[in-house]
Amino acid sequence: MEEPLLLNNRYILLEQLGKGGMAFVYRARDTMLERLVAIKILRKNYSSDPAFVERFRQEAKAAANLSHPNIVTVHDFGLDRGQLFIVMELIPGTDLKSLMKQRGRFTPEDAVPLLVQACAGLGYAHRAGLVHCDVKPQNLLVTPDMRLKVTDFGIARALSTIHPEEQSDVIWGSPQYFSPEQASGAAPSPASDVYSLGIIMYEMLTGSLPFHADTARELARQHVEAEPIPISERLPGISPVLEQIQSKVLSKEPSQRYRTADQLGRVLLTFGNTRSSPALTLTPEAVPKTTPVPSTEILPVSTPGPEIDWVAVGLGLLALVAVLGLVPFWLWVYFVYNPPIR
Repeated sequence: MEEPLLLNNRYILLEQLGKGGMAFVYRARDTMLERLVAIKILRKNYSSDPAFVERFRQEAKAAANLSHPNIVTVHDFGLDRGQLFIVMELIPGTDLKSLMKQRGRFTPEDAVPLLVQACAGLGYAHRAGLVHCDVKPQNLLVTPDMRLKVTDFGIARALSTIHPEEQSDVIWGSPQYFSPEQASGAAPSPASDVYSLGIIMYEMLTGSLPFHADTARELARQHVEAEPIPISERLPGISPVLEQIQSKVLSKEPSQRYRTADQLGRVLLTFGNTRSSPALTLTPEAVPKTTPVPSTEILPVSTPGPEIDWVAVGLGLLALVAVLGLVPFWLWVYFVYNPPIR
């Protein structure tokens, strides 16, 4: 690709950060606001497709409306020199896939806080009517202080445009991480993102993906038909509760999973709290804020009983005695003005 030095008469491209099958990613400087940004420039074969250009515009607008601590902010998007681009917040650190390669297996104490943050970001998008459709560790960015942000909502689709009966010849997502319904070409839902998070959880805890194949077609078949090796066989000491959560998340039927990332996040957060690990401390904005899921989906956690405020109790009793003491007085007043008839 021929690198333009100035994009849209505003962004100076400084260095290439990476590239993939769809796009090139650059570190750039926004000359108008004088800040560093990340810019994804799509390959020309995508930018030349009018239908794709229109779809990209719609999805970029939807992504730009997402504002959450665990989602990479979209600043701008457009078309310049025949190439689509999207301007995003520049995040220091690396992606979760690279982190897994560096560290190997994650302990539950290290994995759960990151997964809860991913759930918080995705749950916010689900409430806004968007499905990510391509949840994979490469799209989860982790800062040096272990803050996680979900990126690349470029293929997300507004739920309002998806009908349950809709079918598609296009398989959304990456073969290693997409859900059985995506593998079948069906319309994705929030539960599809939850399944992809389950694949990531399995990989983080075991150091290996649950399904392996040489072709995307065979991987799709396994997602639809095959059962992964139970996580307890790979990790004999794993918590049965965590294994139960993992099993539910990877259910083949979407209705058998947690319906949204918010629900999964609350279950994982409750599991983490039962382990009383300092590593599981999160800032309030990272915790999904939704109506609690049914009790069958939240793990039991013991909490201390309420403390009795004896001062308040004493004042209450005093007020009661005072009120009762006025009863004879009001009776006397009543009979003064309403003497009994003889």
